[in-house]
Amino acid sequence: MSQSYINTALLMDDTTDFGAVENLTKKIIRDGEEALLLAMLEMATEDFQKYLLATDPQGKALFQEAEEWILTSDSRWFFSFENICRHLNFSPSYIRRGLMRWKETTLRAHTNQCSDIPEPPEASVYAGTATDGEQK
Repeated sequence: MSQSYINTALLMDDTTDFGAVENLTKKIIRDGEEALLLAMLEMATEDFQKYLLATDPQGKALFQEAEEWILTSDSRWFFSFENICRHLNFSPSYIRRGLMRWKETTLRAHTNQCSDIPEPPEASVYAGTATDGEQK
């Protein structure tokens, strides 16, 4: 009879260990899923910021794709900006406002920087020659 108590105790310990392993496995999977979602959010944010002022077609496309994803409020797609932010306990509207504020500030600074560059003189000055009808 004591044998059955021992087997039952071992069975309970095995079940408890299995439960702990199962919980740990679920946590690892959950952490991995969250890491993937965070990586997606980071990649879109990086592309948004890195390619804002891009002039090449690939950079422009990466910026446009990131901006569209960030600005779309449709949450029907599992990997939408809205769903990823909510799953990570971030406020989508707060992040969106911050990124739009950053964009406006960066574009304003870039415009001001470009306006500080002096305009090149007229082309005829460089030519050093008179045009038809003018005397040298």
